Amino acid sequence: MPELPEVEVTRRGLLPHVVGRRIAEVVVRHRGLRWPVEPDLESQLAGRVIARIERRGKYLLLECVRPDGEAPGWLLIHLGMTGTLRVLPQAPPPGTHDHLDLVLAEPEGAGDALPGAATSLVLRFRDPRRFGAVLWSLLDESKLPTHPLLSKLGIEPFDPRFDGAWLYRLGRGRSAAIKTVLLAGDIVVGVGNIYASESLFAAGIRPTTPAGRLSLARCERLAEAVRDTLARAIERGGSTLRDFVGSDGSSGYFQLDCAVYDRAGHPCRVCGTTIRQIVQGQRSTFYCPSCQR
Repeated sequence: MPELPEVEVTRRGLLPHVVGRRIAEVVVRHRGLRWPVEPDLESQLAGRVIARIERRGKYLLLECVRPDGEAPGWLLIHLGMTGTLRVLPQAPPPGTHDHLDLVLAEPEGAGDALPGAATSLVLRFRDPRRFGAVLWSLLDESKLPTHPLLSKLGIEPFDPRFDGAWLYRLGRGRSAAIKTVLLAGDIVVGVGNIYASESLFAAGIRPTTPAGRLSLARCERLAEAVRDTLARAIERGGSTLRDFVGSDGSSGYFQLDCAVYDRAGHPCRVCGTTIRQIVQGQRSTFYCPSCQR
């Protein structure tokens, strides 16, 4: 399932190709995603220019503006469990799971803004399991955080405010296991299953430890481990376990660096103890019983 690193890798891959492009046409082949695609999405987007691409948690946020500056809006895209967003130099015949295309042309007067770029590109959303989403919102930027899908998200892990004190304060009184709390996303977003296991290993914390029992010092180690783990994952192009590829079709390689994730039965790379696997909240958790206390 694409998590924060995979979504950020996708965002960065789209930036040089998509920003500044005009949406010439919208082709929707299947509206039955996690939430139905709006029936008027085609007319809402046609003619708009993609001004920016931001990320909030696992959501890509494309600011789409009209040339006259009126009625800006945001296209919210969630990759779900198996979604990808690819930039294609032309529109090849769609496959069974290619649900939506944005046909992108250069805006008028932008011939020198994208030197060497193709005149027309296709931004294609593919999602075999259809748990992803493509939603349109006319909220302005100041009100976008109030969107129902964004309003309850926790702090971004690279936000300067996210540190050990933040984890310690918001974790007080929580009896749930720290890995479960990390996955919940209301304290900090983007720490998916792979990255929670790896962060807890790096911090030396057993994933079953109640969040409310962590000391400030251990929370400080964990916050640092979360940031470092996610940053390294982004540098490695994310993790490709099944379907994920970046906007250019490249696979991620962070899974090759994992210390514990999906290594049950193998020796710990640090101490040699056999890595164990348990299930927490219907998710597999991997840890070293010696390194993580």
